[in-house]
Amino acid sequence: MHTDHLARSKKFIKLLRPETAGAAAQTAITWFKPAAKLAETGKPIGTSPATLGRLGPLEVRLAQTKQDVKRAQKLRYRVFYKDGTAIADAPTMLARRDKDAFDPICDHLLVVDHSAKPSLSGKQPVVGTYRLLRQDVANRNGGFYTESEFNIGGLISRHPELRFLELGRSCVLPPYRNKRTVELLWHGIWTYVRQHGVDVMLGCASFDGTDPDRLAMPLSFLHHYAPAPEAWRARAHPSRYVEMNRLPKEAVDQKAALRELPPLIKGYLRLGATIGEGAVIDYQFGTTDVLIILPVSAISSRYIEHFGADASRHAA
Repeated sequence: MHTDHLARSKKFIKLLRPETAGAAAQTAITWFKPAAKLAETGKPIGTSPATLGRLGPLEVRLAQTKQDVKRAQKLRYRVFYKDGTAIADAPTMLARRDKDAFDPICDHLLVVDHSAKPSLSGKQPVVGTYRLLRQDVANRNGGFYTESEFNIGGLISRHPELRFLELGRSCVLPPYRNKRTVELLWHGIWTYVRQHGVDVMLGCASFDGTDPDRLAMPLSFLHHYAPAPEAWRARAHPSRYVEMNRLPKEAVDQKAALRELPPLIKGYLRLGATIGEGAVIDYQFGTTDVLIILPVSAISSRYIEHFGADASRHAA
């Protein structure tokens, strides 16, 4: 059983890893062919425990206290500001935490390494995080963060019977950017999706850099080969809209474009996501953002089978 588990785990991660892109992308049409829909994937399966899963010394769980949220914010500061391209204002620099008005209303997914040296406070380090915002919570608190960049109101209103979940602020410490951490984060998200009966995931995903001309190849690739169908389409706000169609389709080198896609965007696409219309430049974070739209019904059955329809793969 242990050998079988490792084999299946490696197979899954291989599907998400960038180095498999060239072989998989014989044609972009094959890459983004709609996945078979799965029946009854939108029903809740229970209340949310703190611990969502374990893989070796790593644990994925939800933040339970303000201190837990602060630990996620400190990790985000290190990845986005200290190591990344984000520009910190004075309060952010003093606090050394990436925080905003959405943090108090969101759930925060944490990956904790129990084999690492504890901090001075005695806590095991948080090495990965994701921020999750459910539609019912967003509706009571002024909406989604994504709405600051993309007009998703029409998309949501076209599907009044579905439950939406926003994914954001994803980051992992460099030494942990490996198969175990990635798999555990996705296990945590899938467990959360099943527990809360989520039907659609959406959010902003980023390219480093604020010059869209330098991103012409991958942006054009997403425009031509991964656009959201009309029923799922949403546009960047007119005041922030950046054209993604920067090269004609015949000028797009598919393999080169795939190599330029950030791993997170590539992973979303492999799961079955499509892309909204237009990009947005976020000058504070030094990024160019695109809209990810991922209905649960579009997730490939191979990923459902890997994690388990009941999210039992790495259950604690």
